[in-house]
Amino acid sequence: MTTAVNTEYMDDLREIAVEVLEIEDDEITDTSDFAEDHDADSLRAIEILARIEKKFKVDIPQSELPNMVNLTAVYTVVAKYAGWQA
Repeated sequence: MTTAVNTEYMDDLREIAVEVLEIEDDEITDTSDFAEDHDADSLRAIEILARIEKKFKVDIPQSELPNMVNLTAVYTVVAKYAGWQA
């Protein structure tokens, strides 16, 4: 089952990731690995999660952090808790 991606939400998630990871927008892809490709550590992962929760007013359990490895995965997790599925 594929979820149709809302590009506006994806752009917001990309913006958060770029700010937290301190990289340029063109350095990140939907599938680039935060840890391996962008040197993200657990603190940055928590920061990304906190900003997402604040922006979208959604609670996401920290147990989801290991699943949030790239933008596509982050979108999938956030969509699940924010009710973005069509």
